[in-house]
Amino acid sequence: MKPTSLILSAGLTALALVVGGCASDVKLDTPVPVETRGTGGAGAAGSGSGSAGAGGAAGSAGQSGVASVDLNKAGNTAANANLPRIVYFDYDSYVVKDEFRNVVEANSRMLGTDRTRRLSLEGHTDERGGREYNLALGQKRAESVARAMTLLGAAESQLEAVSFGKERPAATGRDESAWAMNRRVELNAK
Repeated sequence: MKPTSLILSAGLTALALVVGGCASDVKLDTPVPVETRGTGGAGAAGSGSGSAGAGGAAGSAGQSGVASVDLNKAGNTAANANLPRIVYFDYDSYVVKDEFRNVVEANSRMLGTDRTRRLSLEGHTDERGGREYNLALGQKRAESVARAMTLLGAAESQLEAVSFGKERPAATGRDESAWAMNRRVELNAK
């Protein structure tokens, strides 16, 4: 067989596979099924008129009795105030430990539901090491928490990573328990 006839044969086979693969018995012009419950007219949910309580508005027969929830109300911000706000780190590390995943997830969810909220991620270190090294390590810690939060739904524009290095210790002392309290990132509202 000549090379040109081999190429032509392979081309025809490929064309037959493409055309055969496009054949389908799925009807594309069929309308999408739509739920046909009564909406209640002008007082329907989502129309913006009146206030629907737990019993619904105007008592229409087909209307849902579900009240809307405003995630920005004071009750919800009070619940957000109880969120854990500190992530601790191992010595000379900026890896977020699994035991603090719940802190990162809870705060990411809060930011995901309220895009107007902002957090300052303040990285801190213990007193060991030079000033420049600790500023860089604190920044890496804050940025690692920010990266984890953006992967979980927070927007980058909601987060600001800053470092204080060893300048703002949470605990004074020259032992491991004090140093462990100082190796942290604090999540503070802006």
